[in-house]
Amino acid sequence: MVNVGVDLHKTQFTVCVRTPAGERFGKYPTTDYGYELFLNEIAVWQKKGKAVRVGVESTGNTRYFKNKMEDAGIEVTVINTLKFKVVNSSVKKTDKYDAATIAEFLEKDMLPEACLCSRESEQMRRLLKVRTTLVRSQVVIKNQIHALLTAEGLEGVKGSLQSKKGRKQVLATLNQCKNGLVAQPLFEMIDRLDENVNVIEKQLKTLAAGDRMVELLMTIPGCGEVSSWTIRAYTDDIKRFSNFKKYAAYAGLAPLVQNSNETTRHGKITKRGPEQLRTAFVQVVMGLRRMKKKTLSWRLMQRYEQMKVKKSSGKAIIATARKMATIIWHMLNEDSCFNLGLMTDRKLNEKSESMSRLTKLETGETFIVREIFEIKPEKQVLKKTKKTEKKLALPDKKKKVG
Repeated sequence: MVNVGVDLHKTQFTVCVRTPAGERFGKYPTTDYGYELFLNEIAVWQKKGKAVRVGVESTGNTRYFKNKMEDAGIEVTVINTLKFKVVNSSVKKTDKYDAATIAEFLEKDMLPEACLCSRESEQMRRLLKVRTTLVRSQVVIKNQIHALLTAEGLEGVKGSLQSKKGRKQVLATLNQCKNGLVAQPLFEMIDRLDENVNVIEKQLKTLAAGDRMVELLMTIPGCGEVSSWTIRAYTDDIKRFSNFKKYAAYAGLAPLVQNSNETTRHGKITKRGPEQLRTAFVQVVMGLRRMKKKTLSWRLMQRYEQMKVKKSSGKAIIATARKMATIIWHMLNEDSCFNLGLMTDRKLNEKSESMSRLTKLETGETFIVREIFEIKPEKQVLKKTKKTEKKLALPDKKKKVG
């Protein structure tokens, strides 16, 4: 087995080839010519009948490097840099030393591996990031327009900046105040950004068309298209999470725990994970809050209201988002839609229904008595008593016959 450690950069990558005979170092540019030279040297080892595997850190161009190696039939291990601090915290920090350290740990099978998402998920992530940038730019411009309205004393002006008609009304009022020349470029920028956002959303719809995960996520009340696309893109494959705790920890929603001897400390959430996925879970919870008529009787939202009073709204939202991540893990892992029946407590509903029926009884309203009082057990007792009487009477008749 030949173990190769690679210290990858934008312009070049340093290689350490570790064999039983010793170590060899090399440096190649990140161009087609450099990759060709590196693959030719690896082909020499493969012709000798030796298996070759490569270890590389997770950087911006790691996917391109991995695709090049895998196309040539070489096994590649991508290192999780958060769990591999030997390279970052080492005193001797050189490219050769880093490559040698990676090759040494690869030989011992001690490299923490990172999982790269699929190409479809990566494309969706890029589109979602661009959409987020455009939406934030719109918010900045709209805040400037609101500042103009406040300066002119037009805070209660009719028209909203969310629609084209509303923006026309706001622009007309600013023209009357002789601020139209200042605001006109801002409104044009909002229109252009809005068009670009619509184009990106159309591309996302085509990518997510027929996707089973998106279909399941859309069955959750309060979960829109953007939230379902985000959860789909940053989850990628739900099967790589063995339980719901690991899925919540991947999203950064798990609390920090530090145990030492007899002391145990619990901190805030780790936030070690995709920020977009964590934000999507929070947005789903906020969507459920807006649908109070449907979600008022849910145990999830009742606990949220209780926690909101005891602690704070922020902590309550994060705790509910962690529970929502658990629900979504079960949905995607079991390939099942959102079940509304599991959100309510059946025992509490039965108690409330019985209490409401008793109140109707006290007020004198008409209802069926069988719903409250069960008469069937009394009938069974009567039948049993008749049978016992017959059994007791039989011996007397035999005595008379005798």
